[in-house]
Amino acid sequence: MKVLFTVSEASPFVKTGGLADVAGSLPKALCREGADVRVILPLYSAIEEKWRLKMNFLFYTYVHLAWRRQYCGLFCLVHEGVTYYFIDNEYYFKRSGIYSEFDDGERFAFFSKAVTEILPLLGWDPDVVHCNDWQTALIPVYMKLEASDFYSGIKTVFTIHNIEYQGRFSKFTSDDVFGLPEWLFSQGITRYGDDIVLMKGAIYQADFITTVSPSYAHELCNEYFACGLHEVIRDNSYKLTGIVNGIDTEYFNPLNDRSIAVNYGPETLGGKSECKKDLCRELGFDENDSTPIIVCVSRLVEHKGFGLVAESLWDILSKNVRLVVLGTGNIEYENFFRNAEINSKGRVSANIMYSETRASKVYAGGDMLLMPSRSEPCGLAQMIAMRYGTVPIVHAVGGLQDTVRPHPSENSNGFAFYNYSSYDMLKVIDYALEIYKNKEEWQNLMHRGMTEDLSWNCSANEYLKIYKSLKKQA
Repeated sequence: MKVLFTVSEASPFVKTGGLADVAGSLPKALCREGADVRVILPLYSAIEEKWRLKMNFLFYTYVHLAWRRQYCGLFCLVHEGVTYYFIDNEYYFKRSGIYSEFDDGERFAFFSKAVTEILPLLGWDPDVVHCNDWQTALIPVYMKLEASDFYSGIKTVFTIHNIEYQGRFSKFTSDDVFGLPEWLFSQGITRYGDDIVLMKGAIYQADFITTVSPSYAHELCNEYFACGLHEVIRDNSYKLTGIVNGIDTEYFNPLNDRSIAVNYGPETLGGKSECKKDLCRELGFDENDSTPIIVCVSRLVEHKGFGLVAESLWDILSKNVRLVVLGTGNIEYENFFRNAEINSKGRVSANIMYSETRASKVYAGGDMLLMPSRSEPCGLAQMIAMRYGTVPIVHAVGGLQDTVRPHPSENSNGFAFYNYSSYDMLKVIDYALEIYKNKEEWQNLMHRGMTEDLSWNCSANEYLKIYKSLKKQA
């Protein structure tokens, strides 16, 4: 089974969020199951020199995008058993950022067209091309437009990691920027209102669609969650399934994490209390204070539930807890938590940054993770927190519902509230704090979370089943 995994970012080379973690972990898991999985992504200037020195130049060609003819170089390296390809074009990818450029539509259209056109040149013919999010959504569309028999033998899978980001552009870009025939727009394959939506094109043109949890797949048929594409999802539900993400359990492992003060595991939980003291020292808290620490490790945006946290912050702090926030996002939330740190008299720590080292310390030193997302396709923070014995408190939505079994249910590993309101969130925080007082019961929750199988093993097998079924259809 040969699979080309196409993605706009992949850990450890370049990362802005959870998509990079998936691209850095799932292909490895698939390779362990015997598949030949290779990953292709842009060669951004943000990719460090240490990786560039390991790359081999393979070839160059010219890619046709609408009226453009653009240079395309191809580099590769092998990392942890996986072959990674890098598309080189400095005009599009030698930028200060990864996303949010004025010409993102054209940049990722070039990437998608480049992937399509170099497929016959690789000397390695994939059975499946697996695309991810709007940045690669044009690949299934471009492949269907190719007349060569070469492409008819390759199936496509498109994964929706977050439907809020759809790749929406003016209809006037359809021909001039993306080089798409008019009939795709007029027949509604790419059209949404007066705009072109790249994700919609992929949903219709891909041979199979996945999303990152079973609950999220079900929610996408609902107008509230689908951001206008619910009818498109319903039309294509026959080829849609949800597979919950995993995490790299070797990387996220308190037994060997060098970032934390003391290594510990499910049978040596005493080390976690030392990590809590170390976190307190680093953040300026009293390390001898046993007050529970609630942590949030997230992008600071509305759909992650920070509206609820902001409106009820002082109610949360009145429960004799400390709050640690780590992440960046909307400037309003960043400033809110900075001000809260100043005014809370040592009860709030605002870490407005992206730091994997600090994140490890926060996961290891926290008692509870608060994750009140309004919507959450899968979520990784709740699984990482469980690995570190930090008990999640979540809004039961999307992947949070699929991964957190709320107390007091049998075999529970966390807490959940079901109505998206500050009242319900505060109520479940109260309940969690009551259980926290019962040391034995709390340690049972920690132990169950830490011993949960959160790896990619089961999910990788589900993807392999899809790939194999598509290969039979080829």
